[in-house]
Amino acid sequence: MAAEIRIFNPDTLSKPLGQYSQIARVKGASELVFIAGQLASDKAGNIVGADDFDAQCRQVFANVEAALKAVGGGWGNVAQFTTYLVHSQDVPKFRAFRQREFPRFFPNGIYPPNTLVMVDRLVGEPYLLEVQTVAAL
Repeated sequence: MAAEIRIFNPDTLSKPLGQYSQIARVKGASELVFIAGQLASDKAGNIVGADDFDAQCRQVFANVEAALKAVGGGWGNVAQFTTYLVHSQDVPKFRAFRQREFPRFFPNGIYPPNTLVMVDRLVGEPYLLEVQTVAAL
């Protein structure tokens, strides 16, 4: 039995500020998948896009996609993201990336909830963002 993921924005909450929704309700999930925060590293562990926020975004979301595929899922299985940014100045760049790329990831225009957190630094100094993902299969 495949999970039914209903993602929505109730009238009782404000409209989201970007490409995300306020609530994801998952019914009938036979399995929840918790994907560790993904960084801008390639398969060999090398950083991709040092000092290039867009390049790091592309690699991070490529890693999320690879993790989803590894468990037999895809973008439609995502129930929630948590995003960590090192620099608050990168928020507009992150929003621009999502505006450009999320319509391809989520062609139905329904975007999973996302919590955005500013942190002092990530595991390595050159990393600019990290994205953790919860999926339902």
